[in-house]
Amino acid sequence: MDQTTAERRINQLRSELRRHNRLYYEDNAPEITDAEYDELLRELQKLESRYPELITADSPTQTVGAKPAEKFQKVAHFAPLLSLQNAMNEEEIREFDQRVKRQLGLAEDAHLEYVCELKLDGLSVNLIYRDGRLERAATRGDGNIGEEVTRNVRTIRSIPALLAAGAPPLLDVRGEVFMNKADFQALNNRQQEDGQKTFANPRNAAAGSLRQLDPHITASRPLSAFFYAVGDPHALGFATHEEMMRQLAAWKLPVNPQREICRHIDAAVDFYRAMIEKRHHLPYDIDGIVIKVNDLALQKRLGTVSRSPRWAVAGKFPAEQAETTVLDIDVQVGRTGVLTPVAKLEPVFVGGVTVQNATLHNQDEIDRLDVRVGDVVVIQRAGDVIPEIVSVKTDRRPAHATASFSIRRKVHGHCPSCAGEIVQPEGEVALRCINPKCPAKVIEGIIHFAAKGAVNIDGLGDKLIRQVVEKGLVKSPVDLYRLTLDDWAGLERMAEKSAQNILDALAATKQLKLDRFLVALGIRHVGEVTARALAEAFSSLEALRGASLDELSRVEDIGPIVAQAIRDYFDDLDYARLIDELLAVGLAPTWEKKNAPADSPFAGKTVVLTGELASMSRDEAKARIVELGGKVSGSVSKKTGLVVAGPGAGSKLREAQKLNIRVVDEDEFLKLLEQ
Repeated sequence: MDQTTAERRINQLRSELRRHNRLYYEDNAPEITDAEYDELLRELQKLESRYPELITADSPTQTVGAKPAEKFQKVAHFAPLLSLQNAMNEEEIREFDQRVKRQLGLAEDAHLEYVCELKLDGLSVNLIYRDGRLERAATRGDGNIGEEVTRNVRTIRSIPALLAAGAPPLLDVRGEVFMNKADFQALNNRQQEDGQKTFANPRNAAAGSLRQLDPHITASRPLSAFFYAVGDPHALGFATHEEMMRQLAAWKLPVNPQREICRHIDAAVDFYRAMIEKRHHLPYDIDGIVIKVNDLALQKRLGTVSRSPRWAVAGKFPAEQAETTVLDIDVQVGRTGVLTPVAKLEPVFVGGVTVQNATLHNQDEIDRLDVRVGDVVVIQRAGDVIPEIVSVKTDRRPAHATASFSIRRKVHGHCPSCAGEIVQPEGEVALRCINPKCPAKVIEGIIHFAAKGAVNIDGLGDKLIRQVVEKGLVKSPVDLYRLTLDDWAGLERMAEKSAQNILDALAATKQLKLDRFLVALGIRHVGEVTARALAEAFSSLEALRGASLDELSRVEDIGPIVAQAIRDYFDDLDYARLIDELLAVGLAPTWEKKNAPADSPFAGKTVVLTGELASMSRDEAKARIVELGGKVSGSVSKKTGLVVAGPGAGSKLREAQKLNIRVVDEDEFLKLLEQ
């Protein structure tokens, strides 16, 4: 790889990593697994090591976490909160040991004493105690500046407001706020009973609970904490890390008793193996162990490099896999009628939970894996969340697993939900049910209608929607607005207060923007950007419903196929009736045209997006450009004014360079948006 190519890939990786940092640290909504993040970071580290002249101070390899969110007051840490280098297996743990010995000038066979601790999956915090009293608490933030969360931390029962006698005048202590598995399950049960959003995992629950503007919400959540470091242990006179940990406990700060003094690296590797086996028997989630040089004087000699100390490493656990048997392959129907195959599995314990189902996506994926009923398969929970079939043990295929699986054969050519006709549109992999009244499509359609990107009915989750549909209370989205307080309160685990919250949430959605209403209708091919373009072009629902095929086709970026799909939707009597009924119950979609700023860098320009964007979706980027007076095109020509090139940019980027059109990367694009 030459330097130009390397620089391009480095910029792509930095952009991706910054986006994932924001999702993880600020939004508590990671999209990729820790393992996938680590892989991206390691690739960036290798490239920067090869081309050190390309290293910048703001590279993710040189920084920690993400910038503090604007909603919190920012505070500076007394000393940086560093991250840790990762070791992905036993071999890399031993490499860490050899690296430390080389840096200290020790022989390869010398024995170093380590402290091994558990790496909790929670949210890092920094606490300041002055004269034994808790003065301030902050999240990690970017390692130098954190979010001030003192009032929230005061509500965590295990964190003392006052330290025991003998504490120093000033103590800067670091730890992890987390949620025990049992507490997480109880919280989710309570959230569900109250009709509130449930959390995906304990880490998200802990981070979301601590980062609340209202400390009363934090107080209602079962948070715990363990502490594992101080800002400057040398200033406090400690000789070893273990001595420091014992003193923290003596001052009544909670520390994790699951740690071990290891006289050499072999013992540390043994601890690593033992914790892999033990992790699911612990009351909280861990994603690895932390190995630290015990001698603090040696730690000081070793020092730090960029974002992490040289004297510690995180031994990350491998992605968990398990073998199980495919008992059956079922077929489910989605909102648009797509038939999706789902493997029904012999229950197997993977990543701390029992897995019984795994999606197979479509017929092509089934054929690629060659998975059959009766097969022994390898299951992996990606990021300990999503179960997937990694491979099939074809050498162990039983005699009865001879027939390849066919979706058409499974459903006998008919929709498994309504027994209606299924078709495979030209050029598509998926099979579809074309019955608009299919029960499965109705449920998924209502879920889509209520979702965040559409009408956004707060507190109305998938399970609640399924319940009202299955009870016969709701047959279309409009029925949601017709239910009474008694109807909602009569549902399972639904108190009157929660029922009233749902009614209030429904009432709040009646005044909405036209583009969100169009998205909620679920018109085929109409996503956020197309919905916005239609709203801009016609300004009202009435005008749009009456638009001719020719008028629709003249809207920017709406071709004949999309125009026909829109016209077909409005011409359908059932869909027309649904829209009239939604208007009758009070939904009032409106649109106010806004003139783009005269000095907008996008005003009058045709912009082409190519490659991936890390900070936003393609649709979001298009919407922002249109808001600022630009037009978005799918191809590069002499009329193109700007090309935004992200990771994976190909022929469009080359064409732009050939025509000497200005090309910007994602960072430059974001700066233009800010202008």
